[in-house]
Amino acid sequence: MAEPFPAKESLLYLFYRPTEPITFPKGDKQVIFNVPTEYLSARHSKLAEELENRFGGESRVTIPIKLIELKDSLSIPMQLSQDDQFSPHVPYHRELASHLIQVFLNMESLDDLLSMAVCAYERCNPYLFNYAYSVALLHRPDTKDVRIPQLNETFPAKFFSARDIGRARAESFLTSSSREPIIIPMDYTATDQDIEHRVAYFREDIGVNLHHWHWHLVYPISGTREVVDKDRRGELFFYMHQQIIARYNFERFSNRLSRVKRMQNFREPIPEAYFPKLDDQVASRKYASRQANSYLKDLDRERERIKFDIRDLERWENRIFDVIHTGNYIDENNKRQRLTEEDGINILGNMVEASMLTVNRQLYGDMHNLLHTAISLCHDPDHRYLETFQVLADPSTAMRDPAFYPLHAYIDDIFQEHKATLPPYTVAKLAYEGVTVTSMEVRSADGNVNQFSTYWKQDDVNLSKGLDFMPGNEELFARITHLQHADFTYIIKASNKGKDCKGTVRIFLAPTIDERGVPLQFREQKNLFIELDKFTVDLKPGDTEIHRQSTESSITIPFEQTFRRLPRNSEQNAEFNFCGCGWPQHMLIPKGWPEGMPCQLFVMISNYKDDKVDQKLDEKTCSDASSFCGLRDKKYPDRRPMGYPFDRSPRAGVVTLQDFMNGLPNMWVIDVTINFNNRIEEVET
Repeated sequence: MAEPFPAKESLLYLFYRPTEPITFPKGDKQVIFNVPTEYLSARHSKLAEELENRFGGESRVTIPIKLIELKDSLSIPMQLSQDDQFSPHVPYHRELASHLIQVFLNMESLDDLLSMAVCAYERCNPYLFNYAYSVALLHRPDTKDVRIPQLNETFPAKFFSARDIGRARAESFLTSSSREPIIIPMDYTATDQDIEHRVAYFREDIGVNLHHWHWHLVYPISGTREVVDKDRRGELFFYMHQQIIARYNFERFSNRLSRVKRMQNFREPIPEAYFPKLDDQVASRKYASRQANSYLKDLDRERERIKFDIRDLERWENRIFDVIHTGNYIDENNKRQRLTEEDGINILGNMVEASMLTVNRQLYGDMHNLLHTAISLCHDPDHRYLETFQVLADPSTAMRDPAFYPLHAYIDDIFQEHKATLPPYTVAKLAYEGVTVTSMEVRSADGNVNQFSTYWKQDDVNLSKGLDFMPGNEELFARITHLQHADFTYIIKASNKGKDCKGTVRIFLAPTIDERGVPLQFREQKNLFIELDKFTVDLKPGDTEIHRQSTESSITIPFEQTFRRLPRNSEQNAEFNFCGCGWPQHMLIPKGWPEGMPCQLFVMISNYKDDKVDQKLDEKTCSDASSFCGLRDKKYPDRRPMGYPFDRSPRAGVVTLQDFMNGLPNMWVIDVTINFNNRIEEVET
């Protein structure tokens, strides 16, 4: 008698080939779900046995699915057609997703969850199912150690052009020994005749877009209170996106471009065009393109049950700025509440995003989400041409669009307006008495000192989980070229004149000159600092030498989680869900210049007593990328405001970074360069 198939592993096979019927064999083990006919659509129930025999051959594993009481559990999410696009930015779609997430969370056992998920897989929109199912697995106590496949594996059409997907389909018909990786050209959406295309390697990077998608799985806009209401969630929305804009500006400087110009007027044209070359795998049509100088328009689309005017955005904007400038907001009970120094940014972040945590949604609206939606539907605002969204509506594709960055520069400007109302940090708030940083240097793996080295690198990603209706179950790869840097080590020397203590090491990098070649003043530079790492260190009396590898960064997830499939029984699998949220390791360092881009590397050791968050952690607590993603089911692991010490206006008299550091021996800065070598490191075969 065969042993029962592991329940948690069974859950994963619902990510394979998402638009195929549930009766198709799944994965490398050619798993067959033995599904009650009551769960199947009328069409598939008649064909189930034929499909299994036609495509499965001899199935190695059969997973029985028990019959449970469905009632009307799926009636609401089934309102979205199986061939529609899904966007969590659209209020109606969020309502459907929230309901499906709740259904999955309510299942008492893994067997019940699998049964309900199989039924939902068969009946619901595939992308809606993937989103809701992923959020539920991330947040159920009994599935938090389940490794969710990366979205580029299950929905490759969201990351690769229609032409390349077609080439992959053709290659899949060859024997496994004859298959070759699909080579993805770097310039497949435009040429450098479009000046914005110079930074397409950043916008279209797989790891960058996976980060944005996974962050929104960990921090969904709606759902149950326990799923959405995470510690300092609104502040993290601000900080993670602020860092994206800072990094994007760094890449623009690396390509001799000016800083991104924020959206300033909802009635002005959008100068950036974008032609994504992507097919929507579910909607069976291309993602819509946008011509340069398109305009936002009032939306009235019955299909998405969405209707709002540009005037709504303007009203919400005025009310939010009124909150910032008066320091007060009006709650649901029509009572005026104070926007405090400690919690104000968190309240404002939830208000602007907006999530189910928004205070007084009726008054302050749905600014961020509907701004995404308005831009993504500006080509067909009333659905007269039966067109679907542009990529900006989807968290997995939004960062590809150059319009994402003016939008989020505008959103960041709202938060910076609030930050400017807060008192500057005094020297006492920045100091660590008795602790002095005496030196710092960076040693690169290629032998350079105080010089970051960047270049192009090729790597393979697996497409086989997502190519529907393809023969066989062997692997099929796409080969992409991405930015890469040489690994490096920080060497920091510190002196402690007191007793044993702890400190928090905070490392940031910023350009020293702007797009005109003019040295940056501190008020500008502070918003261009990108966080590279943050960690605690024990400081014994006397001198301490601290070594820290770039691969240990608190910002990034390991390189292997983006480009290489982990072995099924890898110890890292249990950490993947939450650790899958994080900036890609290969994009830690911006591109730089061939002659060396001048930058400043800043380090600060702050007093751990003022940083510490009282909570119990254990060896299972994932700390990868905690700066951007927090800790699973824990408080954010730093009591300071996110972005400290660069999140507020400087104190009086501070003009340069050196002025900012005066009287603060616990800080140090060195001049470094980022040297870009325009070579490609090929995949080893």
